[in-house]
Amino acid sequence: SATNEAPADETAAKPKKRRRVPLLSLAAWKQFVNVAKPYWLEDEKAKAWSLLLLLIVLMLIDTKLAVMLNNQTGEMTSALAARNSGRFWNSVRACLFILAVAVPVYAFYYYMRDLFANHWRRWLTSHFLDGYLKGRKYYELGADGEIDNPDQRISEDINTFTGRSINFLLIFLGSIMQLVAFSAVLWSISHMLVAVLTVYALLGTVVAIYIFGTPLIQLNFWQLRREADFRFSLMRLRENAESIAFYRGEAQERAHIDSKFDKVFHNFARLIKKQRALNFFQRSFSQLTLVLPGVILAGGVLSGELEVGRAVQATGAFTAVLAAVGVIVENFESLSRFVAGIGRLQALS
Repeated sequence: SATNEAPADETAAKPKKRRRVPLLSLAAWKQFVNVAKPYWLEDEKAKAWSLLLLLIVLMLIDTKLAVMLNNQTGEMTSALAARNSGRFWNSVRACLFILAVAVPVYAFYYYMRDLFANHWRRWLTSHFLDGYLKGRKYYELGADGEIDNPDQRISEDINTFTGRSINFLLIFLGSIMQLVAFSAVLWSISHMLVAVLTVYALLGTVVAIYIFGTPLIQLNFWQLRREADFRFSLMRLRENAESIAFYRGEAQERAHIDSKFDKVFHNFARLIKKQRALNFFQRSFSQLTLVLPGVILAGGVLSGELEVGRAVQATGAFTAVLAAVGVIVENFESLSRFVAGIGRLQALS
């Protein structure tokens, strides 16, 4: 078990430099490509690219329907403000028709996303098992203190890697589509809103990356390792139950397990403190958008130059575009855990 123990000294226990990668660095991208590339270039590449293409088509349809729904929401508000019943009920019927198409598309999109991730996991698990069992590598790794818990990396880290890879890929592609579609709507209503949005999103992303990036990746990396060490200590107790019972070694085993769990507990305590600060920043970043569009457009609405419905439409477009350009800020916690897991798979590979 000594080869699987995390160092006791927190200050001295630093991961190897090759594992310490900033969130959006070239090193992190290279690690991701090294792990992901075989699936997209080897025997299942036709299925992989076909499923990805289908997901992109579904995403395009969903984005178009979202723009249409946002336009109809503004139309309904303008009709109510003008007390025009015919215009209002036409808009309601249009909304219901859009929703009748959008809901099945939405459900099918998420089904295909999870199906794709599951197929990729099966292939990548088989790929890693081939390497792990070939040439008695499993035996060599047992004596290598650097590669801790290869079983956890294959069983859990691969599952996390495939699921989050598909999720983040589609989030970023969807954000680009959303950015293009709703920016056109926003630009047609207010150039000032586009300028404010650009500056606001850039500042938020820079703050998130440089203040929260590296600490969260490091804490998540060590949390994965220490959780695995704790689980291994429990497995050792079960596997050696007979000899432990014979020599009455329960006290020593309990002390060993407690020491492993203490490391899990204290690292997680630091992790949730950093996440608390990130959550405060994310909440502030998103909630301010409820006020900004109204403040900027208030003059035009109050003077009668802009319909109330157009202001509602602009607010919806502003929120959609900000969600697109602020995708890194909103997904920062998950991205940091994802990058930490990539480092572990890359090391095993």
